[in-house]
Amino acid sequence: MSTSKVLLSTTSVYPESTASAFELAGRLGYDGIELMVGIDPLAADVEAVSKLADYHGVQVHSVHAPVLLVTQNVWGSDPWEKLERSGEACRQLGADTVVVHPPFRWQREYGAGFVEGIRRLNADYDDVTFAVENMYPWRTPGGSFQAYVPHWDPTDLDYDHLTLDLSHASTARMQSMQLVHSWGDRLRHVHLTDGRGSFKDEHLLPGEGDQDAWDVLAELGKAGWDGHICLEVSTRRARSRHEREVLLAQMLETCRKVLSKGAPADA
Repeated sequence: MSTSKVLLSTTSVYPESTASAFELAGRLGYDGIELMVGIDPLAADVEAVSKLADYHGVQVHSVHAPVLLVTQNVWGSDPWEKLERSGEACRQLGADTVVVHPPFRWQREYGAGFVEGIRRLNADYDDVTFAVENMYPWRTPGGSFQAYVPHWDPTDLDYDHLTLDLSHASTARMQSMQLVHSWGDRLRHVHLTDGRGSFKDEHLLPGEGDQDAWDVLAELGKAGWDGHICLEVSTRRARSRHEREVLLAQMLETCRKVLSKGAPADA
């Protein structure tokens, strides 16, 4: 049986705040939080996040480094400093995983030493895992654009630890189950979500897209996988706080049922 913790990403309550994510995670019974650094000003203040975690009794288990386009200026402009600060934030908050995107194409120097640099960080931080996330080619009417270096697909690169994002796999027109099997024990973290193959990164609820999300989760449960399962979805469709809470509660219940059975919820 899987011993995975089921986490709520602070992005899953957007447009509500980081504080709302902690409140909902505590009330609904999630095992903890993944902190997206920079989603709002509070999320970049580690002391404030620590107090929030204590107040709600909700542990931060993973930190998503501020490497998105919209967080490029959070914690400075040096990408390695951002990752170091993410590792230190993990230590301060009691988390054990940093989620990292590969560099953007225009970050040439950073990209050139990225694989070796991630290996160095994993060696230096024996209590924190830096897990590189799968991304996707940017698609335009004129064709695909390689926006990430060394590549958006980490499969054939020399990373020790990987994060699987099911929505990103869908956007890349790949299948997450194949990545689970291909990556083996390098898979250390999962963003549970879904997509329909759109050029947009949709972050649908699991089961709404083309990734067989509940089958993927069942496979991990059956294998006794012990990494974190982080629900990273868009709930902007919710017309009220109550509706958002119901969606997130349903997702948590189904996650636990699938992990415990090692089979899809309807099996």
